[in-house]
Amino acid sequence: MSAELPDTMTAIGYDAPGGPEVLRTQTVPVPRPRPGEVLVKVAFAGVNRPDVVQRQGHYPPPPGASPIPGLEIAGIVVARGEGVAAPEIGQPVCALVSGGGYAEYCLARADHCLPVPAGLPLDQAAALPETLFTVWHNVFERGHAREGETILAHGGTSGIGTMAIMLARHFGLTVIVTCGSAAKCEAALAIGAHHAIDYRTSDFVEEVARLTGGRGVDLVLDMVAGGYVPRNLKCLAPDGRHVTIAIQGGAKAEINMAVVMTRRYVLTGSTLRPRSDVFKALLAQEIRDNAWPLVGEGQLRPVMDRRFPLAEAAAAHARMEAGDHIGKIVLEA
Repeated sequence: MSAELPDTMTAIGYDAPGGPEVLRTQTVPVPRPRPGEVLVKVAFAGVNRPDVVQRQGHYPPPPGASPIPGLEIAGIVVARGEGVAAPEIGQPVCALVSGGGYAEYCLARADHCLPVPAGLPLDQAAALPETLFTVWHNVFERGHAREGETILAHGGTSGIGTMAIMLARHFGLTVIVTCGSAAKCEAALAIGAHHAIDYRTSDFVEEVARLTGGRGVDLVLDMVAGGYVPRNLKCLAPDGRHVTIAIQGGAKAEINMAVVMTRRYVLTGSTLRPRSDVFKALLAQEIRDNAWPLVGEGQLRPVMDRRFPLAEAAAAHARMEAGDHIGKIVLEA
């Protein structure tokens, strides 16, 4: 099982949904791993938009998941449940978790863990799973992105956006992103985007048409939805794919289905947290085989914004909601 573990730990919780200020430290029992699980002594936890939406009361944890926020962690395995052969106790790992990351200890499915290669700092390791799993599944599996194609990704300097830029470039795609300022456009270009459009000063539909010679893009990675969807469709080339991963601009969109039919569009989307453990394990294996070698070789690193102590989770959420961050925010446990 493990070395001796403490009975209690510090974690972040809240009594009722609300703004960042509702987050507070609390003392809770240290969980014990069940069959197929490991217990990780958390070094860092990633902060993601779903954490914010959960705190606001709009994204409840799935059945059986910890109510503590936090969907990705990095740290050291300190205990293993029944039937777990790997990872080993003492091994540094990062993991996608269904909750519980904002704490000193967190449970993870053993088959949802990825080994932290030598040379990858644990704060960067904690910033990888949520965006890497999301982008890999939605761009390459659902979106069927292929070498030589062009992708339009909104939110180019967000955690998802920066990962989409880097992964798409590594696999031979041309990357166009939208950002909310000239400075963010410069940052996106420095990260590796081929083109960055300031959506506050330009019409991204017109700019995409100009940049692609009127052809359009093969894939749109959409985290806005709402009124963006009909505009996104105007950016798509024939046989284009539209993949929605968030609805920050609203859950409903009005589109012309005749255009979808005549241009043979595919509209899809997904949300990762409620998917089955088996699905996530298969996705972890896909990433281990296809993307993790880039991490091991030092070719793929997350874009880091800021680190906050665990007790300052409210400040981390406030920074994310302000929208000034570029890349990933993490909490240090």
